[in-house]
Amino acid sequence: MKLRFERPLADKGPRHVRESREGRGFGPAMENGPSLGALAPEARWLQGLKAQLVGLPEAAGLKPRPSKVPRCDGVFRHQALAVYFLIACCAPVIAQQSAPPTPFANAHLASAHAPSLPAPRSVARVNGEVLTDRDLLREMYTIFPYAKQHNGGFPQAMESGIRRGALKMIEFEELVYQEAKRRQMTITPQRIAASEKQFRQRFESEPQYELFLQTEAGGSEQVLRAKIKRSLLIEELLKEEVNDKSPVSVAEAKAFYEKNPEGFRLPESYALQTISILPPRAAGAKLPSAAATTPEQLKQMRGRAQEALKQAKATKTFEEFGLLAEKISEDDYRVMMGDHRTTKTADLPPEVLAVVSKMLPGQVSDLIEADGVLTIVRLNAHNPSRMQKFTEVQEELRTRMQSNKAEQLRHELDARLRKNAKIEEL
Repeated sequence: MKLRFERPLADKGPRHVRESREGRGFGPAMENGPSLGALAPEARWLQGLKAQLVGLPEAAGLKPRPSKVPRCDGVFRHQALAVYFLIACCAPVIAQQSAPPTPFANAHLASAHAPSLPAPRSVARVNGEVLTDRDLLREMYTIFPYAKQHNGGFPQAMESGIRRGALKMIEFEELVYQEAKRRQMTITPQRIAASEKQFRQRFESEPQYELFLQTEAGGSEQVLRAKIKRSLLIEELLKEEVNDKSPVSVAEAKAFYEKNPEGFRLPESYALQTISILPPRAAGAKLPSAAATTPEQLKQMRGRAQEALKQAKATKTFEEFGLLAEKISEDDYRVMMGDHRTTKTADLPPEVLAVVSKMLPGQVSDLIEADGVLTIVRLNAHNPSRMQKFTEVQEELRTRMQSNKAEQLRHELDARLRKNAKIEEL
């Protein structure tokens, strides 16, 4: 495997940065956790109350994307945001107005344009209950919260997968709601009122709220309360069937740890930074190529590399080397202070491994040539292969196991509810 120069690793936050310097961090088996399906969101975010991590079912063929929208404990947070997108999708109608800062800037906008939104179109029936394209689109925006960056649309390559995942999710929600009614579950008027008050506080102004009310509830607060009650019933049933059954004890986590020891073995690795001088790119090439380097260009490369080496040898700390990398390195890791974090031995080029295996932490190498790239390496840590202690992984292991258990319970519930249901996708 080659050391990658073209793309830095995704930033995993301050803890990972600190631990990369120290050569620590959570083991590979835990870093690559399970994918969450469309049935995985926490109960209280259903039907407009979605969890922070929202993904697609396996059938959708897409990896889940974490939502960057801040979480809140209000009802219909995502539903309100989705309606904003729904209105944005009707831009030809709204554009007839002089463009305000937001679709809610003027009080008259609700009465003037909400009725102009396209009439809801049926996309599915669940035991005779109709689900509309607005329900579907709202869920699609929840799954793909980056739609705002795409002018309210979805990337063409992803849209069909997002739609499939969203359709399965709204069917599941309707099944859960119907099951809650069958069990005669109830929500107190006080809880509905508190949720309604919390929901209204999510709007920046009364016109925004009025537009939502007109668009989603036909202007009726009674209809809105019914929607809130529906969401709370879904939450209650999933709490009973999933949340309350998914906690994982320390004993369960330890039993899993002891049964799967190799999953917690950390391979030998090196925490390092680099400063690289790259060969030129050939015409039309995406990456630098040593084959395209002329003798004169190679001479210039070595000149730049020797000057970089002189400056690198003068650095004494991670930060000093990193700041220099940001300034003079030509690989993409310069935006991360040259930090490759913890890299497994198997992923290092032989030329780099041969050098760093003889270095001590804090030392800076001489020039290393690998695949036409001239590289300077600072070794921050050498981590021999070892078993992680249970105390190191206990917290994250329990979280992973609980997520897996909750996902499994959701899928089992979905399968049970679908078994005798009549679902028509239109």
